[in-house]
Amino acid sequence: MPGDNMYKILIVEDDAALAKVIQEQVESMQYEAYCAEDFQNVLASFLKFQPHLVLLDIKLPFFNGYYWCSELRRISNVPIVFLSSASDNLNIVTAMQMGGDDFIAKPVDLEVMAAKIGAMLRRTYHLTQQIPVLEHRGAVLNLNDTSLTYHGEKIDLTKNEFKILETLMANQGKVVSRETLMTKLWQMDVYVEENTLTVNVNRLRKKLQQAGLQDFITTKVGSGYLVESEA
Repeated sequence: MPGDNMYKILIVEDDAALAKVIQEQVESMQYEAYCAEDFQNVLASFLKFQPHLVLLDIKLPFFNGYYWCSELRRISNVPIVFLSSASDNLNIVTAMQMGGDDFIAKPVDLEVMAAKIGAMLRRTYHLTQQIPVLEHRGAVLNLNDTSLTYHGEKIDLTKNEFKILETLMANQGKVVSRETLMTKLWQMDVYVEENTLTVNVNRLRKKLQQAGLQDFITTKVGSGYLVESEA
């Protein structure tokens, strides 16, 4: 059995037969695979599954792959590999401009796909460090066990605090709106009030300050919150 640190691949492909074939190939590589089923809300599948890489078809019902790529890029830098039967140069350029990392033409060559997935994961997460982490100012957020460490000391976080910090650290240098953060939390809870978000951010700030991380999270009045990018 693969270890707990296996990579997770989200497959967003509306051709059920092709999605199944891709899923079997991904699982044969000892990765965990999940096929999105609700093409009206791909973002929900992403937030629930928390993948390390997304295979994203361009032509989808309701909204195309470019739309979902831009939505994913608002909250994550996870690698996105486009799938499309229209493998002309214009589509390739558009896919890259929208935030895609690579492109696989249909009909999908499973060996080529496997090679590209492996290469992308190596470049992104490094095989010497299979546990994906986010780092800022010496603070290391482990995305597998939801722990935060700073100078060797572990900082205990609640589930909500972890989600907030994960989103902010994944978007260093970018203001994350309160709406985006509430959407993140809403995926775990029945309902999140604005006051709930404020309380969670304030508690998180206090924990970071007590650990020696002063001014780690900046408030942008009327916009949201920000983790400043390092100079």
